[in-house]
This record gives sequence, C-alpha cells and structure tokens, in this order.
Amino acid sequence: MNDAARLTAWVRGRVQGVGFRWFTRANALEIGGLTGFALNLDDGRVQIVAEGPRENCHRLLEWLRSGDTPGRVDGVTEIWDTPRGGYDGFAIR
Repeated sequence: MNDAARLTAWVRGRVQGVGFRWFTRANALEIGGLTGFALNLDDGRVQIVAEGPRENCHRLLEWLRSGDTPGRVDGVTEIWDTPRGGYDGFAIR
C-alpha cells in the first residue's frame, strides 16, 4: 500500500478566497513525502496534484473530505495514476 502514486483531486464548493490552497500545502507538508501543487481553477474549483507514497496521498484525500478544511467543500472528485515526477516540493499555483 505504500507504493508511489499520483493523486489528482478537484474540490468543489466555497474553496477560493479562503486560504484553501495554503492549508492544503501545509497539510501535504505535515503529512510528508508529497510533492505537487494546489491551483485555483477558473470555474471556482481547486485542483490538487499530489505525488508520493500512496498511503500519504490517501491521507491528504481524507483531509480534503474531512470537513476540517477552510471554506466549504461540497465534493471531491479524484483520479489515481502513476507518478510523473518533476515537482520540487509542494507549490501553490
């Protein structure tokens, strides 16, 4: 279960203008072993790409769905893939 994975998640709700990307980055760094980014999309969603141990990606996804995030999350859609690499840390874009 600790093999490397790539999680791409799209978060819907009131997630822009509330520090959502900053808290996502902080949570990813606290979990550890994750690289990627959090990005505001034009349609009001936030996209998160996280690569690292699959268990750590699952922990980040659980947090996104926990209700312990800033703003209001109405839903999270995710896809899983193999890591592509190329990320230097976890960025806010």
